[in-house]
Amino acid sequence: MKKILFSLIATSCLLSVTAQQQISWEKAYMQADKLIKTLSLDEKISLMRGYSNFFFNGIPEKGIKYIYLSDATQGVNMRNNLPDPTMVKQLERSVAFPAPIMLAATFDPSLSAEYGKAVGEECRAGGIEVLLGPGLNIYRQSQCARNFEYFGEDPFLTARMIESYVKAMQSTGTAACLKHFVANNTEFYRRRQNSIVDERALNEIYLPGFKAGIDAGVAAVMTSYNQLDGEWTGQSEKVIKGLLRDKLGFQGVVMTDWNSVTDWEKTIKSGQNIEMPGSRDLGITTQELLSQGKITEKDIEQMIRPTLATCIAFGFYDREKYKPELLAKFADHEKTAYRVAAEGTVLLKNNGILPLTAKGKRILLTGQFLDEIPRGRGAAAVKGYDNVSLKQAMQQQFGNDITVIAQPTEADLKGADVVIYNVGTIDVEGVERPFALPKQIENGIKTAVKSNSNTIVLVTSGSGIRMTDWTNDAAAVIYGWYPGQNGFRAIAKIMAGELNPCGKLPMSIEREFSDSPAYGYMPRDAQFYTELRNERLIQVYDIPYKESVLVGYRWYDTKKIAPLYPFGHGLSYTTFEISQPKLSASKIVPDGSIKVTATLTNTGKMKGAEVVQLYIGERTPSVVRPVKELKGFRKVHLTPGEKTSVEFEVNYSDLAYWDDKIHDWKVNPGMFDLYIGTSSADIKHKLTLEAK
Repeated sequence: MKKILFSLIATSCLLSVTAQQQISWEKAYMQADKLIKTLSLDEKISLMRGYSNFFFNGIPEKGIKYIYLSDATQGVNMRNNLPDPTMVKQLERSVAFPAPIMLAATFDPSLSAEYGKAVGEECRAGGIEVLLGPGLNIYRQSQCARNFEYFGEDPFLTARMIESYVKAMQSTGTAACLKHFVANNTEFYRRRQNSIVDERALNEIYLPGFKAGIDAGVAAVMTSYNQLDGEWTGQSEKVIKGLLRDKLGFQGVVMTDWNSVTDWEKTIKSGQNIEMPGSRDLGITTQELLSQGKITEKDIEQMIRPTLATCIAFGFYDREKYKPELLAKFADHEKTAYRVAAEGTVLLKNNGILPLTAKGKRILLTGQFLDEIPRGRGAAAVKGYDNVSLKQAMQQQFGNDITVIAQPTEADLKGADVVIYNVGTIDVEGVERPFALPKQIENGIKTAVKSNSNTIVLVTSGSGIRMTDWTNDAAAVIYGWYPGQNGFRAIAKIMAGELNPCGKLPMSIEREFSDSPAYGYMPRDAQFYTELRNERLIQVYDIPYKESVLVGYRWYDTKKIAPLYPFGHGLSYTTFEISQPKLSASKIVPDGSIKVTATLTNTGKMKGAEVVQLYIGERTPSVVRPVKELKGFRKVHLTPGEKTSVEFEVNYSDLAYWDDKIHDWKVNPGMFDLYIGTSSADIKHKLTLEAK
């Protein structure tokens, strides 16, 4: 029996950066100060704003190079329309990785590291110093158009995946940029929204992912478009100096999201370091603010100082811009993309029809995106190369057994032994989309599942969709997300049984959007739009985060609302048993820790992977707390009959909640329940722990 140790890192732990990082930053800031002394006032002013859309400005004669920034989390966005193409030799191609939400569905931080390292290497090959990712805003509601760029609804899962991504990416020399800070959880007129978030929710839900990335040494943070409690985040001293700098300990460069600030004086004094992209008229110039005595030259120096220090700390001004030898690693990157798709595909339902191992079956492939690779649009779009469509992948896998009919008749559906119906969405940055599918698409699925009881529905979307009217009639339901350039090959092999599905939902999928804690977030009488226009003409609207800390499964558990598919859910072709759960002690004291162990056994006939999940809940809380919260997870691969001991370390701080009276973390003495299971709804064992 092998033994696996997984150390819990509580979302509440506000760890300081390491001594080595502190020394590095200290030296970088000292060098930045020396460099600033060599600059003229005009040169200093030039560094306050971006250049040519995707660059930090440069002063080559002073040793300050132009720094290239590129989107996005899931690969390198190939921009062929740079205003100044002489600034960089653009890559000829980049791998289209699966969407980050599919990466989150792997529940595997080591795979997140592999993914981040691969993207970082492609950046270095293309002379990109800063990748404008990872995105990590919490999945608060299923209609958010950028959910595909993020890591799901749980702050603990997000934090663990983000810290691995950041460390691995920055090990290549590429700087990561956490975005969007903070509480940017909808795309409906995103420049006109005011997120009203209470102190507990901010600390327990929306900050932990950022804190994890900062503790991992992230170089950059991008502020968001929205207001937080009435102030635009990109020009808010409370957000940047208060939350980001003082509270979270961030020392790198802060940049605005593109064209997101309006008050230049506030922006300069807020702690913001660079306004992007630098081409917009802000109503007043820096020189005018100086002449009016509203700012000082010292304010300018303080603004540009972290930008220079970050570039110095990462060696951007001294190193060779390109590493063409890394182009040889693209084949390895393709393998990483494939592996993420293989381990992130989630089998939601299976009545036994899968895997499709028998030969000679008449398989009808129909639905959406048969020839198109579905992907999210906007800054995160990555086209990839050697793209394999669903049609191609299924034909390669099943050969002559597959018939492809885009618009089948009822007779076609009934005549097939198996129907594979692909359905999904194309999520677009800045454009919210309904939870429910268009009626025409919905009716097509209903017709398929009623005409043929052996219908497998494959969902390719960046977020949850409404499946309530047909999921019970489907023989199987698979969530394939946006699988990247070669992910359909992995999905086809899962259907054929050559791969065993092992993905888990990183968010809950509700039955109706009205069940969601965010229901009603859009202004009354608001209409969805397909193209964003005249956003500045829309009146600022409030989004009260009335659910507070009860986001996702925390809401559904506490309110006793059953989702259609719960957080952490995902089926396998094999079976697993969790047995012999134990605590190393029945009590835990301040600053102490205990161990939780259990035995996981593959009791089936196929090798596979299971994600053992540990949740903790306070039995009699003094404030509203979720029934349980994820505090540990471990993905374990086992062969048939193999067993392993899975061990978690629980620290006293893992029991804490944010007390908004003392403005700090607090643990109430008393009884806590520890839940061990395979999803938030599938709990196998409950243990009891007393906090002293």
